[in-house]
Amino acid sequence: MLTLPTEDGRLVPHALTGTPLVPRAPRVALTRTAFAAAHVVSDPLRERSPWDTRPAVDWGATLAFRQGLWDQGLGLAEAMDTAQRGMGVDWLTAQELINRTMAAARAHPLRPRVACGCGTDHAAPGSLTTPDAIAAAYEHQAEAIEAAGGQLILMATRALPALSAGPDAYRAVYRRLIDGAKDPVILHWLGDMFDPALAGYWGCATVDQASDFVLSLIAENLAKVDGIKISLLDQSHEEAFRARLPAGVRLYTGDDFNYAPLIAGDGTRHSHALLGIFAAIAPAASQALEALAQGDRATYDRLLAPTVPLSREIFRAPTRFYKAGIAFLAWLNGSQRHFIMPAGFQSSRDITHYAQVFRLADQAGLLSDPDLATERMRLLLQLHGFG
Repeated sequence: MLTLPTEDGRLVPHALTGTPLVPRAPRVALTRTAFAAAHVVSDPLRERSPWDTRPAVDWGATLAFRQGLWDQGLGLAEAMDTAQRGMGVDWLTAQELINRTMAAARAHPLRPRVACGCGTDHAAPGSLTTPDAIAAAYEHQAEAIEAAGGQLILMATRALPALSAGPDAYRAVYRRLIDGAKDPVILHWLGDMFDPALAGYWGCATVDQASDFVLSLIAENLAKVDGIKISLLDQSHEEAFRARLPAGVRLYTGDDFNYAPLIAGDGTRHSHALLGIFAAIAPAASQALEALAQGDRATYDRLLAPTVPLSREIFRAPTRFYKAGIAFLAWLNGSQRHFIMPAGFQSSRDITHYAQVFRLADQAGLLSDPDLATERMRLLLQLHGFG
């Protein structure tokens, strides 16, 4: 039994009660496309000046984590916000990550789908002063991703909001990228709760105006748009937007608060998944999607419902710090030997948050080795002066 701190300053005993889910491959084909956005594992023995230099990556642990996701039938969203793009992980590291991941995916027996984040983060902000310069920066990364065999996710860029760009500038950039891509792309609408620098994305004053603009953008070249990931944490908006999408264009939910009902759908329409939380809850996500494919909604709800409070805790405001919770669970479950993140990002959350993540992961059956998880939680508590 552990004694865990709470938000109100108390210390409360906690005895583990959950039954760990055993990771396995789905027994049937899934009816939802599911991309898990995975983090990178640092190599603290090689890390030097972590705030000022490129991160040292433990490539073995990083790729093994992805293998575990693939083994459970999940696809991978690579080199995304979850992998600390622009907040500890630079483009050169991301490019190496993409190249290594694509090689591993080709060798995997399930031939998993991998889509890769394409952005502008390699370019100095001062050089991105026109739509043409921003489009060219995107194309630099797109060329590298397509050469590796990855599908493009056109990540939201900070450069367009920094210019106070209007819809015409967004259209010029995205039209060039969509039309020029080798294969259909996934668009990416990330709210400012994930990155404050993305406020006002699409150059529109309201979310409704932005929705109209994005739908018009998609309609101009349907054949080159696989789908759009929306991360606004607004279930009603996503459902309304989803109902307006043209046939064949997927809505990939990035709503880490409301993914369970959105993926299940309303009987007519449903969302697919491109979620950071799926990397942390992979056994529950995979087995719930298997149940949904078999028409077993009760099992879907039983498996996925307990993960929602966990996800809401991991993604609570300030939401952009959620990566720490993802890496913390990977450490608890033995996927990495330490709890160190690029740029020391593990310090972005406090000990009461980690204690609550531990409690909720236990309740959801997501502590794969309870003894190991307890030992590691105890170490973290001692580091913070408890126990």
